[in-house]
Amino acid sequence: MKLIQEIDPACCPPVVASPLGDEEAGRLADALRVIADPARLRLVSIVASSGEACVCDLTVALGLSQPTVSHHLRVLTDAGVLRREKRGRWAYYRVDPGPLELLRSALDPAAHPPVSAPSLAMSDL
Repeated sequence: MKLIQEIDPACCPPVVASPLGDEEAGRLADALRVIADPARLRLVSIVASSGEACVCDLTVALGLSQPTVSHHLRVLTDAGVLRREKRGRWAYYRVDPGPLELLRSALDPAAHPPVSAPSLAMSDL
């Protein structure tokens, strides 16, 4: 009989390959704090799904005022989640995958394929 503290890696694979260092944990925590706001999370998803987005398109998509959207975009840019490129009057935004890559890899099901449980026959019961 196994003690509960003994975890079978075949049954419960670790979420990350190795523990986070102080610097990685700090960067990830900062990125998570920034995108924890619903409007910012939507902004990141809109920009990520389209590859790039103009601030003029984002105000319509979110249904928020331009100053509010600009504030959220500035916070995301300052945190390094988005990159900003000025073209004429407009600013265009792209997702910078660096700050979110650790989270993505930790939650990627392909990195940790599920282990199938053995099937039970009626005679096993």
